[in-house]
Amino acid sequence: MASGAVRDPDDMVRYVRSPDGDVLPDALGKLPGRGVWVSADEASLRRAVKIGGFKRGFKGNAKVDADTIVEQTRAQLRRRLLNQLTMARKAGRLAFGQSSVREAAARGEVALRIEARDGQPDGRGKLRTLSLATARELELPDPKVVGCFTAQEIGEALGREPVVHAAMLRGPMTKGIIQSAARLSGFEPMVPDDWADRQHEIAWPERGVRAGVAEPPGQKPSGKKPPGKRQRGSPS
Repeated sequence: MASGAVRDPDDMVRYVRSPDGDVLPDALGKLPGRGVWVSADEASLRRAVKIGGFKRGFKGNAKVDADTIVEQTRAQLRRRLLNQLTMARKAGRLAFGQSSVREAAARGEVALRIEARDGQPDGRGKLRTLSLATARELELPDPKVVGCFTAQEIGEALGREPVVHAAMLRGPMTKGIIQSAARLSGFEPMVPDDWADRQHEIAWPERGVRAGVAEPPGQKPSGKKPPGKRQRGSPS
């Protein structure tokens, strides 16, 4: 069922089959065994279940419930992103607290804003305006926002009390965190629907709406084509 279209592994999620035949998400790409890849968005995952893509991908029995696998995938992607924020804080690449984020924004260092879902629009609006204005003045990419976590969740990830405002600083860790946020955006909005000021935030690109299931050339995701093997594609 593969169409042969080349897909970036960072835009997909790997799934494996347990000894009992249950399909499990492997957001880190580290679980052993044969894996199949699905585009990182809920619509593609549900379609893959509906059309029997996992059975074909695993070439055998594959037990999977759409609602369950969607929620498991979403939970893994959330946990992965929070873990990356923890590592960024330990590496000194994440500012948190309104004053620290404001100072980083004024210097043009903000690559990605992390705003508590339950925060107030006035505070995040001031930081959004400053970070966008400075980035554009310096001709840097507009900082998007991750707003799917509560202040409690952000604080726990950073080893602090509840945190409302945080920001990833520009640097080598930024790309991986933005990629993780982009994958998660296929399962829940990064800009919450109930934010009154959501129209002022930079929109994340819409995720694909077609299933993309294919067996990769190896067990470890790679953007490079292995010698002698066809690069994996995304089925239509």
